[in-house]
Amino acid sequence: MKAAPTLSTAFLHPAGQSLPEPLLALRKKRGSELVNMALPTRKTENWKYSSKYLKLTDDMAISLPVEGKGGNSLAVPGYKVAMRNGIMMPEASDYPDMEGITIERFEDLDDEAAAALAQRLDATLDLSDKKAVHLSAMNSARFEDGLLIRLKPDAVLDQPLFIIHEVSADASGSAYPRVYVDAGRNSKITLVEEFTSSGEDVPALVNTVTEFSLAEGANVTSIRLNLEGNSVQHVGATGVSQQRSSRFESHSVGFGGTLRRHDLQVRLEGEGAECKLNGVVVTQGKQHYDNHTCIQHIAPRCNSEETYRNIAADQSHAVFNGRIHIHQDAQKSNANMNNNNLLLHTGAEIDTKPELEIYADDVKCAHGATIGQLDKTSLFYLVSRGIGRRDANVLLTMAFINELVSQIPVEQVRDSVNARLNNFFDQAFQEV
Repeated sequence: MKAAPTLSTAFLHPAGQSLPEPLLALRKKRGSELVNMALPTRKTENWKYSSKYLKLTDDMAISLPVEGKGGNSLAVPGYKVAMRNGIMMPEASDYPDMEGITIERFEDLDDEAAAALAQRLDATLDLSDKKAVHLSAMNSARFEDGLLIRLKPDAVLDQPLFIIHEVSADASGSAYPRVYVDAGRNSKITLVEEFTSSGEDVPALVNTVTEFSLAEGANVTSIRLNLEGNSVQHVGATGVSQQRSSRFESHSVGFGGTLRRHDLQVRLEGEGAECKLNGVVVTQGKQHYDNHTCIQHIAPRCNSEETYRNIAADQSHAVFNGRIHIHQDAQKSNANMNNNNLLLHTGAEIDTKPELEIYADDVKCAHGATIGQLDKTSLFYLVSRGIGRRDANVLLTMAFINELVSQIPVEQVRDSVNARLNNFFDQAFQEV
């Protein structure tokens, strides 16, 4: 019997030694845990539909160089931090000194701050299942630097903070961006993460982790945009822990590629915490996108609302696996999950699996999922009113996701997403 492929020691070999010692120790520990870890196969439950798209080679253990010109010139309506291949680029960043808010590189932390951070990294991510494949832990074994954002109690960031994650075309390899946001009591921040590449043909692996820790009453809005070139493999994880009366709002917009995978885990640990998760995914050609979400209601009287919508064209493949876990002590929980999916062509495929796991008896929970095509009656109505068939297709498809796109709270992000969607429609309906 052929042995399952595993991560090699070459792949996990640390690339840099400039981090403070406590973070190096964490990275070494995670690396030792992952050596010879079996790579996911079709028999790996949460990688059932994505394992065949994952291509890891020892060449990817070589970190991408940070020299050279960046490929992103986005003028952002707020503060900006530029990261290239997982490394912060101070000369390309633009944010002022702010009262009660600090933005620091992992590399610049003193040993005391680094030790405190090392204790908290990965705490928002569920790595307890030893039989599962935790590629998010691979980031902890490989990150060369990272970004620590701290908000003191009552601190409010007056404009959105954009983190532009660029993977460079200078060479093939891998990048491991890492961000940790520590939001103090009653603080407020809007964080926009844009993942991009300097070209369409960048054969690289991007393995990213972002973690949010929300203290009592904190309010965090996270906007995540996957915009890399088609050949970039992107495996990302977002972990969130919420304390009493905090609110977390997520807007995730993803455009497909060779492999796109995002795991979003939210822990409602304090009474009265709330989260709202919106997601939009579009795929075309032979692209693939896989969203896995998990909301854990641990404390009582918490609310969660989740809405994800997928559009698949040509021979592409989209996946949604959403799980809501209501713990025994989480009485008076209110949770709702909805996943709607639209197939534009007969060769496209969408797999959806909403899950509810409930151990409390005084809760309100609901979930639903649909998969379908554009309604022929609606198309006929629009065409009979003088609208061209292509424009009718675009109008109905845009209406399917516009409810979620319109909720993105940063205007320039909405405009950028709509522009990308128009390009998608041009290609998806070019033969109509």
